[in-house]
Amino acid sequence: MGMLSFAAMNFSRPSRLICFNKPYGVLSQFTAEGRWRGLKDFIDIPDVYVAGRLDADSEGLLLLTNDGKLQARIADPRFKMEKIYWVQVEGEPGEAALEALRLGVQLNDGLTRPARARLMDPPPALWEREPPVRVRQSIPTAWIELVIREGRNRQVRRMTAAVGFPTLRLIRAAIGPYALDGLMPGSWRESDGDQVPLDGAPEQQLARDH
Repeated sequence: MGMLSFAAMNFSRPSRLICFNKPYGVLSQFTAEGRWRGLKDFIDIPDVYVAGRLDADSEGLLLLTNDGKLQARIADPRFKMEKIYWVQVEGEPGEAALEALRLGVQLNDGLTRPARARLMDPPPALWEREPPVRVRQSIPTAWIELVIREGRNRQVRRMTAAVGFPTLRLIRAAIGPYALDGLMPGSWRESDGDQVPLDGAPEQQLARDH
């Protein structure tokens, strides 16, 4: 899965930004690989490329653009835009687990930055996942809203596991000013790329959400 270069993009065309609700089992690339499907099954737009990634076994918002500068503003690790995740976990996290997520969790690649975390009660109204999530009938589940500004490999899953609550289902609900807002899985819509900040200060510590 090599990274795509923007060197060959045609910048004489108007900038486009696509919001796509990526279903489970779809890669953040146009070509299929192994048992995972590719974006070409859903998006037939020339010269757009993924701005940031979302694992094949995760769902939700994925941004694509034909503008290299816009892609950099979205994905630049120094100026990560806030990302909102809805996470179904095994078990019922208490305040201690939520506070640990807020303050930072020690992972094998370092301490995570401060985040916002809260229980979602009632759970979000969502589409059915295909295939369905496998749950153990003897163990309850809960939904957490987790807001982070980092983008480490499988970070959200590792964070919830580190506080004792494995992730069962993971949905990215928003990236900065862009949100799913009723967009159904496998569907996309065009958005205004001007909502992405042109510049800004490096990431500031998130306010703790109690």
